[in-house]
Amino acid sequence: MLNPYDLDNFFVAENCRKIKIDELVSNAMKVLKIRLIEAQISALGVDVEFTTTKTQFNGVRVWFICPNCKKRVGTLYEDPIGERVGCRTCLNLKYRKQRIKIATQKPL
Repeated sequence: MLNPYDLDNFFVAENCRKIKIDELVSNAMKVLKIRLIEAQISALGVDVEFTTTKTQFNGVRVWFICPNCKKRVGTLYEDPIGERVGCRTCLNLKYRKQRIKIATQKPL
């Protein structure tokens, strides 16, 4: 016995390729975000690589790649003495609070 849906099975939504506006906008925003960051960094005269990771709710987080140690970091620093750029570890930078704590510790 023929079902009325058997004749036009070719023209059902499940057989068509989907184009979702949310996915297009999301992908465009990811690309735009990275391009804007690259433009701002190149304007400062720094050559830095980027990487991305997925967040818990299908977002994307952009990270710097430290030019020295190649680790993924959220913040890069410009060395106040020289012209190096790197992460806090590579430039051996401490926060003010850490420096005070180190200075007040008594040797054993």
